[in-house]
Parts: sequence; C-alpha cells; structure tokens
Amino acid sequence: MPRDLHPRLLRSFAAVAETLHFGRAAERLHLAQQAVSRDVQALERELGCVLLNRSTRSVGLTEAGAALLPMARQLLELQAEIAALGGTRALLVDLNGQDWGPDHAAERVLAEARRRCPEVELLARYLGGLAGAAGELAAHRLDASFGRYAGLPAADRGRLVHLPVRLEPMGVFLPLGHPLADRPAVPLGALVGYRVDVFAGQPATAEWTDLGLRLLAAHGLEAAPGRTPPVGAAEFARYLARHGDPVLTAAGAHDHPGAVVRPLVDPVPLSLVGLVHRPGVRHPGLAALRACASELAAAEGWLRRPPDSWLPAEDAALL
Repeated sequence: MPRDLHPRLLRSFAAVAETLHFGRAAERLHLAQQAVSRDVQALERELGCVLLNRSTRSVGLTEAGAALLPMARQLLELQAEIAALGGTRALLVDLNGQDWGPDHAAERVLAEARRRCPEVELLARYLGGLAGAAGELAAHRLDASFGRYAGLPAADRGRLVHLPVRLEPMGVFLPLGHPLADRPAVPLGALVGYRVDVFAGQPATAEWTDLGLRLLAAHGLEAAPGRTPPVGAAEFARYLARHGDPVLTAAGAHDHPGAVVRPLVDPVPLSLVGLVHRPGVRHPGLAALRACASELAAAEGWLRRPPDSWLPAEDAALL
C-alpha cells in the first residue's frame, strides 16, 4: 500500500498528463522540469505502476495513468475546498489587466462582490490574459479569472467553467497627433492603410490576439507585427510613441500619457467577457462573484447585443 501521497506529486502528474509535455507542465507549475520529472517518478514508485509512457519525442498516458487522472483532479479540487472551509482562505481573482477602466466588467463585479461580502477576502491579480491565467487556474494558484473563453484551446475550455458576463465594445489606443486621434469614434473602415497592434505572438494573451486577428480579417485590415508587449503605463506610452500603430483595447480603457482611447464603430466590435473558474470549487467568494456577475448582467443589459455590432460566431454561440 502507498504511503500518504503529497498533493504536489498529484499536481505535477496532472500537469504532465494534461499537456503531455514535461517542459510545458513545468512552465505551468513554475517549477524546474527536473523537479516535475522527479515528482512523477516518486508518484510512480509510491503507486507501484507506470503512469506515463515516455520517449525522446512524446509523452503518453498508460492505462493506469488515464485511470488516475480524473481521481487526481478530484483530490486536488477537494484539497482546495478543504482549504477554503469557512471562507478563511482568500480567493485569488485575475482581472486580466490593470488598464481596462473602472467600468470594465471584471472591476465592476469584483467591487460589488466585495461590497456584499466584506467578511470574505477577494484578492485581485493582473495576469494580463486569460490564456496565461488558464495555466494558473489548472495549477490551483488562481481561483477565478475574467476574459475571452472562446479563444482558449479546447483542452483548457474542457476543464473550466464559463459564465458569460458582458459584451464589451472594443476601441483603439492612438498616440496624440495620430490622424485619427481627433475623432470621437473611429470607423473600422478608417483603419484601412494602418497596421493595428493586437499583441501577436504573446502566449499569455493569445485569446485577445485571436479576437483581434478575426476582427481585422473580417474587415480587410492589417495586423502589426508581433512585438514584446510593454508592462506599465509609462512603458506603454513609450511603446506607442515608438511604433505609432493603433493598439486594440476595450473602448472604456483608461487614457495613457501621450495617448487617447477611441471607440470603434461601423460596426461596433464586441468582446465577450466571461467569468472562468475550475469546476467544483465551493467558496463563498466565488459564489458572490457569480451572483454579482449574473445580477449586474441582467440589470444593465450587459449581454444584449447592439444591432450594429460584430462578434465572432464562436463567441455568439456562448450567449
């Protein structure tokens, strides 16, 4: 009989089993690849069976590994629930970014949940993209996130719960002095001849890039080349001044020094923001987030689609 199993061993095994790659599992867990390999080997010794078939080119689940994976997930969920008993554990909530503006769905929902449940600690995180947050959710280092669920890989969507929250209009950051900066709103057709920056090539924001590329392709627009994204308002201002390309954002985002945000129109492009979390999590903070998201969406018509709007079919199917 195996001794008591440390959850770390199960977490490492689950990460490898879900990615079928030791390197990607290590990145997800923020561990060295050797540490993940040691954990899996230790788990196999404890259980007395081989869980993964390894070769120089591939990793695959054995029959025993396939049987263990759903049980490992359940045990990890149970561990999280035990830690949350009584609401004593803080709920970690990723708001996706710090510059969306106070009317952004994530900011509004979190503020309302904090107002209703002051006894529950809800800690905000700003990971920048749901694609990056998905790995943190899977590794139990994050409890909930906001973002575009339709843009995630199928494997990530399959292990997460999604609640549609708001159809948010999109806009562009423009440097002061840009020919379009004086307009109150920018028709999509006016962007012909300009390259639009959708932060292409950034894994952490892949779902946003996917949305941007779909929008540009649908309206005959050109994407700017992929670049290393800036972090922080000052760096973003330098980035925008250096490259000069319009940067896709939410229409309600904050202005930055040297730049303005202008909504996009004709048609109004929409981003479906959803609340995303692991299944089976029971925590009063998550219950408050879900309730506040649903009630705000109903009260303010957040999920009503304007008549002159654009939304990818994949996102529309989630409404």
